[in-house]
Amino acid sequence: MIIYNVTEAIDIDTEQEWVRWMRTHHIPDVMKTGKFEGYTFSKVLGTPEQDQSASYSLQYRCQNIEQLEKYQNENATQLQKEHAAKFLGKFAAFRTVLEVVE
Repeated sequence: MIIYNVTEAIDIDTEQEWVRWMRTHHIPDVMKTGKFEGYTFSKVLGTPEQDQSASYSLQYRCQNIEQLEKYQNENATQLQKEHAAKFLGKFAAFRTVLEVVE
């Protein structure tokens, strides 16, 4: 099992709009690609920057690295562009790939 983790910090004044948009648009669009089996959407607690931004982690699960690579090659660029256009200058993101050991 592979986990594609996207951690984002979003400006506090945009947080509620962003969370709504993620739930109603972005996450469903990612899942519609058929590359992932499920996801977990979590708020990161206790970060020192919490006065100016809120942090969230999205963990998408797929069976193998080939599925993730298909997503990255076929879908990721367009979905990331849509996100960036909507929240330009309001967020920072970084991505990690994890392999489940147990």
